Amino acid sequence: MNEADAIDLIRDAVWTAFLVTSPMLVVGMLVGIVIALLQALTQVQEMTLTFVPKIGAILAVGVISAPFIYQGLSRFAFDLFERVATGF
Repeated sequence: MNEADAIDLIRDAVWTAFLVTSPMLVVGMLVGIVIALLQALTQVQEMTLTFVPKIGAILAVGVISAPFIYQGLSRFAFDLFERVATGF
């Protein structure tokens, strides 16, 4: 394994992590913006109001996107195992 292989492997790992987590991060960000806007409009500054909807939305998106997450992680794992078996 040389430096180019290591960099390629790290790049693939980071890209896979980005693709797997992006749906939940985007939904969490959008829910946070909506809640912040509602708090600013109504002047209700309750701390639990920010966390509970975000957790629920992220959990729902995580359950809905579980097949996509599994597909991305398994594709990366199979590629990694193939690289190890062939000696990179």
